[in-house]
Amino acid sequence: MRARTLILFVVAIMLAGGTAMLARSWLTQQHKTEAKAAVPPTAPAKSILVTRGMISRGQILKPTDLGWQPWPEGGVDHSYIQSASKSIESFAGWVAREPFGPGEPITEAKIVAPGSRGFLAAALRPGMRAVSVPVTTTSGISGFVFPGDQVDILVSEALPTPGGNGSPRKGAETVLHNVRVIAVDQKLDGKAGEAIVAHNVTLEVTSKQAEEIAVATELGKLSLSLRSLAASATEASDADSLSGAGPGTFTLDSDVSQLLAPKDSSVTVLRGNSKSG
Repeated sequence: MRARTLILFVVAIMLAGGTAMLARSWLTQQHKTEAKAAVPPTAPAKSILVTRGMISRGQILKPTDLGWQPWPEGGVDHSYIQSASKSIESFAGWVAREPFGPGEPITEAKIVAPGSRGFLAAALRPGMRAVSVPVTTTSGISGFVFPGDQVDILVSEALPTPGGNGSPRKGAETVLHNVRVIAVDQKLDGKAGEAIVAHNVTLEVTSKQAEEIAVATELGKLSLSLRSLAASATEASDADSLSGAGPGTFTLDSDVSQLLAPKDSSVTVLRGNSKSG
């Protein structure tokens, strides 16, 4: 009888413990459910096109200037460019109508596509002009000048000989420094590694520089000299970047060929002990 009572007591304790554990588990689950219900669900983020750094008005965009940034769906304006619509590479060569700050969303209302109406005017900085010059494969640096590059403008010309005797002499001079290229033929962008063999290059210049280029095209053949992106402070000072003012350099044919160097044509006459020449 005593053993039976003991067994019933143990079974009762086990049942009570199991019931307590089940009740505790149920309460814990209820608390988790209530906590999840109290926290509002986060809206899924979408990726929009933003700038990686400062972009100035008239700047020609490159893929490295742009990037995709996750953005809360509730804050995505209809004018923002989303990742599902276009690739970053498709915006290469576009021009900023307005300045952008770092991380600012890009909208198509503030940029202009190549070939669109008003593109060239947007690419020009305030007070600047656009002028096109003819180039060849050689004078255009074998097609490796692209929009956004900085170049010097050289003119090679025939020079009259003193007295009008003999063949015309040749010379070349740098007429403009540090001029920005804004278009190559009708292309205002270029694919990486792709040479553009052009017939015309459009340059951004001041009104005075436009006059100088107009005269230079009548004097002789124009050539482009590509400038390094990592120009030194001395080069920048010599360039007088926007005005192109300052002393230019020149080279004569006699500086290149010793055969054309001026020769001493004086004659020495000896008369007894005297000499005249």
